[in-house]
Amino acid sequence: MKVIDLTIEELKKLIWDVLDEKFKELFLDPDNGLELREEAEQRLKASLSSKERVPFEEVKKRLGL
Repeated sequence: MKVIDLTIEELKKLIWDVLDEKFKELFLDPDNGLELREEAEQRLKASLSSKERVPFEEVKKRLGL
């Protein structure tokens, strides 16, 4: 089937389906459902409880942005 043969509603649905698929591909978490290793969990907890913060400008500088 060619695009020229589609009705407006069929074309809208096709566009919506393509966009929906791309958004899911881009925004869904590929790690969803995986277990966090104990080591990673401990590092995250330590980081969250730390009072040390790096200013955004410093992060940009370190990354060469």
